Amino acid sequence: MAYPYVSDHEIRIVSKYFGDPKQRRVETYVERGGYKALEKAFEMGPQGVIDEVKGSGLRGRGGAGFPTGVKWSFMPKDSGKPHYLLCNADESEPGTFKDRELMRWDPHQLIEGCLIGAYAIGAGHVYIYCRGEFFEVNQILARAVEDAYAKGYIGKDIFGSGNDLEVTVHQGAGAYICGEETGLMNSLEGKRGQPRVKPPFPAAVGAFGMPSTINNVETLAAVPHIVENGGDWYRGFGTEKSPGTKMFCVSGHVNKPGNYELPLGFPLMKLIEDVCGGMRDGRALKAVTPGGSSVPIIDAEESARCNLDYEGCIEVGTMLGCASVIVMDETA
Repeated sequence: MAYPYVSDHEIRIVSKYFGDPKQRRVETYVERGGYKALEKAFEMGPQGVIDEVKGSGLRGRGGAGFPTGVKWSFMPKDSGKPHYLLCNADESEPGTFKDRELMRWDPHQLIEGCLIGAYAIGAGHVYIYCRGEFFEVNQILARAVEDAYAKGYIGKDIFGSGNDLEVTVHQGAGAYICGEETGLMNSLEGKRGQPRVKPPFPAAVGAFGMPSTINNVETLAAVPHIVENGGDWYRGFGTEKSPGTKMFCVSGHVNKPGNYELPLGFPLMKLIEDVCGGMRDGRALKAVTPGGSSVPIIDAEESARCNLDYEGCIEVGTMLGCASVIVMDETA
């Protein structure tokens, strides 16, 4: 099933079932191997999961690119306090539409990633903070969580392991600033969604004053695949410093805009010409913002030298950000 465009250059890991509404059903997800990674994670132990994610080189997919396993290791051990995992699904950056589609087409993949992450950091409760305007997605997520509870994948004594994990979907109220992790925490607590002064950092004083970790949707969606297949497998994609695949949200003056999952380090011009079918109406490329409206714009010459990974974008004077690639032709 084509969604709405696919490319032979893609490596579809987190986006494999885009366009298939059956994947939203917990029964279909399980038939296709879902929740096996969670069971494996329980066998590995929390530190084993963190070490595997560290070894994979997975970096935060929300824009900052911080190593996920390292971030998880910041959480205190045996603090005696409740720990929380917060999933940042408040996708509001102009030009970005990957997290919405990850939740729309494969909600259980995200839920499983959240559960594994929560187990790894010693959290008993997950909050998925979803953008308020995503009305359909909020309904899909809520139904998926309900179904996962009914099947025993969330709740008490999961798989007879003695592990208890809870999940709550929290609908945001439409403030762009709540995509910032401390603003998100304030909003979750019912306060004005304004960023906090740091330190203290969330791993010390986070949601409800307790140790917390915040991860992006795409980051957590990759976790079940890493646990199931191993960190070395994930490192087989991308570059040495930027391993794995990345969702690229392409919009603007191209023939085939959309979401494409590609290995990090993919050449920008190859994305425009081969994956997206070239410039619309045969016009000349003028400029690109490779990481959304918050990163510097690069011109056609710089675009020709740009490889889409964290280091490659810096080399041409911009940043990868959340990989929302906005393409502009000579009329812009």
